[in-house]
Amino acid sequence: VQAHDTTLDQLRHQHEPLPARQARDAAIAAVAETDAALAADPVIRDELARQQKRVDDEVELLKAKRTGFDTKLYSGTVTNPRELQDLQEEIASLSRRISQLEDDEIEVMEQVEPVEARLRELQAELAQRQDALEVAEQRLTVDEAEVLAAIDAETELRAGSVGPVPADLLVEYEKLRTGLRGVGVAKLVGSQCGGCHLGLSAMPKRTDLTPLLV
Repeated sequence: VQAHDTTLDQLRHQHEPLPARQARDAAIAAVAETDAALAADPVIRDELARQQKRVDDEVELLKAKRTGFDTKLYSGTVTNPRELQDLQEEIASLSRRISQLEDDEIEVMEQVEPVEARLRELQAELAQRQDALEVAEQRLTVDEAEVLAAIDAETELRAGSVGPVPADLLVEYEKLRTGLRGVGVAKLVGSQCGGCHLGLSAMPKRTDLTPLLV
């Protein structure tokens, strides 16, 4: 019984820190990391898109205003030299502002391009990491099944060994196992204890002692 219990303890100990589980957990962390990056980068991209839209709208508004001044300037309805000069200056000012805004728009577009490229890279990376996670989960399923099958088989063998053991002796054995980190019985090899590995001194036989052998 002790041999089966020791094997079961070892199998259960193997079950939790399976390398496949560690690989699966690492794959989950990698996917989460990429997900977080994908969640952050669109915020930057969307803000840049809003900036570009604001600049576009302002440029269109100023162009419409400049067109109105152009029409008025060349319509022949304005003959006052001072007023004509004011129109020309206003048109020139609007043109300078439009040119500046168009430069700003180009700068925003230049910022958008690397963000878009980064998003494409992250999406490809996420797909790869999700594939790796799927493989890791499949591997873990297989490895867990192997360990659990071994536990079931060993449990069945243990059940067959427990049958002949008296109930009171089995209770005592379980108490010892609880207090001695899983060891309720140890083999005596010659004069050495197989549990503590200490040598035992020779003792006279006593008929009133029953060895705890399970």
